[in-house]
Amino acid sequence: MVETPRGSGHDEADVGPVNGVAAWHARPIEAVEEFLLTSPHGLSAGEAANRLARHGRNELRHEPPPSVLVIFLRQFSGTFILVLLVAGLVTLVMGELLDTLLIAVALLLNAVIGVYQERRAADAVSALMRLVVPRCRVVRDGHEWDIDSRELVPGDVVLLESGSRVPADLRLSAVNALTIDESLLTGESLPVTKTTAPVSENAVTADRFGMAFTGTIVANGRGHGYVVATGEDTELGSIAELVRTEAVGELPLQARMARFARVVGVAVLAAAVVAFVSGLALGESAGHVFRVAVAMAVSAVPEGLPVAMTVTFAIGVTRMARRNAVLRRLPALETLGSTTVVGSDKTGTLTENRMTVQEVWAGGRFYRAPDDLRSDSPSLRLTLITGALTNEADLVHTTEGTTSTGDPTEVALLTAADAAGFDPGGLQEEYPLVAEIPFESHRRYSATIRDYDSARAVFVKGAPEQVIAMCASTLTDGGPVPMDADAAHAAARELAGRGLRVLAMAYRGLPAHATHAQSDGAEPEPGERADPDQLVLLGFQAMMDPPRAGVHAAITACHQAGVRVVMITGDHSITARAIAAELGILRNPHERVLTGTDLAHLNDAALRAVVEDVSVYARVSPNDKLRIVRALQDHGHIVAVTGDGVNDAPALRAASIGISMGEGGTDVAREASDMVLSDDNFVSIVAAIEEGRIAFANIRKVTFFLISTALAEVAAILLALWLRWPMLLVPAQILWLNLVTNGVQDLALAFEPGSRDVLKRPPRPRREGILSATMWERTAIVGVVMAAGALFMFNWQLGRDHSLVAAQSVTLTTLVLFEAFQAGNSRSENRSLFALNPLANPFLFWASLGALSLHIAAMYLPPFQYVLGIQPISAAAWIRAVLVAATILVAVEAHKAFRRWHPISARPRTATPP
Repeated sequence: MVETPRGSGHDEADVGPVNGVAAWHARPIEAVEEFLLTSPHGLSAGEAANRLARHGRNELRHEPPPSVLVIFLRQFSGTFILVLLVAGLVTLVMGELLDTLLIAVALLLNAVIGVYQERRAADAVSALMRLVVPRCRVVRDGHEWDIDSRELVPGDVVLLESGSRVPADLRLSAVNALTIDESLLTGESLPVTKTTAPVSENAVTADRFGMAFTGTIVANGRGHGYVVATGEDTELGSIAELVRTEAVGELPLQARMARFARVVGVAVLAAAVVAFVSGLALGESAGHVFRVAVAMAVSAVPEGLPVAMTVTFAIGVTRMARRNAVLRRLPALETLGSTTVVGSDKTGTLTENRMTVQEVWAGGRFYRAPDDLRSDSPSLRLTLITGALTNEADLVHTTEGTTSTGDPTEVALLTAADAAGFDPGGLQEEYPLVAEIPFESHRRYSATIRDYDSARAVFVKGAPEQVIAMCASTLTDGGPVPMDADAAHAAARELAGRGLRVLAMAYRGLPAHATHAQSDGAEPEPGERADPDQLVLLGFQAMMDPPRAGVHAAITACHQAGVRVVMITGDHSITARAIAAELGILRNPHERVLTGTDLAHLNDAALRAVVEDVSVYARVSPNDKLRIVRALQDHGHIVAVTGDGVNDAPALRAASIGISMGEGGTDVAREASDMVLSDDNFVSIVAAIEEGRIAFANIRKVTFFLISTALAEVAAILLALWLRWPMLLVPAQILWLNLVTNGVQDLALAFEPGSRDVLKRPPRPRREGILSATMWERTAIVGVVMAAGALFMFNWQLGRDHSLVAAQSVTLTTLVLFEAFQAGNSRSENRSLFALNPLANPFLFWASLGALSLHIAAMYLPPFQYVLGIQPISAAAWIRAVLVAATILVAVEAHKAFRRWHPISARPRTATPP
């Protein structure tokens, strides 16, 4: 009995929302026609208009995004941004315009990046909308019409032909050798042969052979079907909704920066309040204390950090582009370095995205391709020749390389024949075509009759079980022998068990003038086509989409780096398991592989319970992939996901970092992703992870340098206030120190090359901040040593010359030298400065030398002397300043050596990569 929507009477007015009412792929055509009140003659124009009014237009909902101005203003929130805003306002009031300008640049860069990121979600939905075709052919009132596809309604009859894009979700009612490329929805690498027969109600999208889905492309043949879903109710519409509603998660760097900003904000405010209150308590004037407090705040705020981070990202992005990875979202660079799981698509990323013959079984033997294909075995050679003669593809060799057109499976057969030394085109010319039986889904084979050896022969290729049933004998190298069907089936099963797609080859000689392949010689009835029989089984050609070169080594490198690789594919589980085992993704040969059907029986809690133990997911839907990503994230993983199709877009959006394909990917996937692989190669992901780790390490170096030197300045100024000394440095001198010396060297640290063992260390714990516990410990040491050194030099010089200008000049010079040495200390968290090549980062070497030279010049140039309130210092003062500043090298080297022997234990991780 066919159910009706909403339990109402079965009439035209009650054909309501049809998506979700039933599994259309499981319904016979007659039931679909009855439910939709339609027929092969189509709807009437009036009924189509009524249904359009009820269901709406066949288009995806697209809400206009907020204006650029609104998005821009949203960016000026968050603790760190507020700290910078306050610092900018204070410096503006004080007339420190250079400092104000630097802060403004940092804020503007942050806002521009934020606007770009927020616009990407709308771009992803817009890319989906481009898949809805503008025009289509339908049958209405018994006649064919070309209409705007937005006017399609449930019950319409849509006509499909080779090269057309499907305009709505259809239940196919007639097919003629119809194959559809559904890769953008399912990830399936080969076109899917369509039928009209119903399938199981629980069939995953890739196995719904009686359906055609919006946005997919007809590869071959013709067909027509009834519209069963339009607009938002289609498979494409459900994906669009997932993309639209899936929030982009906070990147690890953003979380770390938020925590860091809160610490800095509280510390700056506390230091300024302490300075102001204690200064008043000590009897200092309010004006003097206010200037000291502002000077401290200006020195404490690392206003150069956002700019230095942007430069670091820009350098990393440039390096990544050279390694075929194009980043679309700058902060995502650091996320790569924190990644603990890579959820990779199979086809085109781990594999070459081209079918290739891997093995041939002929004459009772297995031959490896391409190495063994030049054997002189008659059965092997005739097996390869048959693959070339039952073929509609083309393989052309030119001076620029080899090009091919046609079905990927048939191209693979031509390539195998070519590897054996045959010229596929020459074979087809040598043995002219007389007649052919094209492949049809119900036949499961194709055949050609050709002039062959002064007579004629029929050559057949098809599914092993079908072809074996048509054979009476088997060709061995000693000649034909009676058919051993059990042995042939066993060989086919062995090949299929290795994840290979198996095609059987057979032939039989015919009379010289035969135009058909019946064994009894009788002509077939008009309109009939007889199946060949009494064939000679030649062998099997077994093919697969092989792994890319270098991927196995790249996955091994991931495991060494503590990054787990998980395969999430739309392909069949046997093929997925075989590729995963070959690449080292499966941790043991008996590891469980979950399919979309398995996932349908697991709720979210059950999936979370098993997701840590499963490395391969096959035949998955877009929602399955999204659930897998979320389950991994619930375990504390930072998940990178690769994808190229529309079906991957929701998971790409939800992942910590989405990675799309540049060569074979769709616009939808690219718009939803953070990074695009220009070569579609998994190896490039490993390179990107390496660059991400280097980028974060450099951000950490810059932050450590800025915070440690800022702490030293704050401590020195505050201690001088408490000691009731004159101002250690005036605001102009602090500005000079921060902008000209400090501000040059922090940017140069962004160019620091990566450590050789960067991919041999585990990912950083998710809860670890911008600075590690070791580096916070070292920051305190640096702050104390530098502050003590500055105070010592100030007091020495003031007591010697009784000149405040001289004392401030010596103190400023000492801090300039301190920061030059500290920049060198910051080059590595663990390695000794003296073990590093000073020219490995020439930017830092020349930046430090240039900053020092600029400071020396400023001490002798009257304009700078006047603005900064400084004067030249004696040679003895220079020697003392160098010796005092060098103490920072001793202190940091001692701390590094101590921590190499007594490292601080990291917090236990919630996730344990292999």
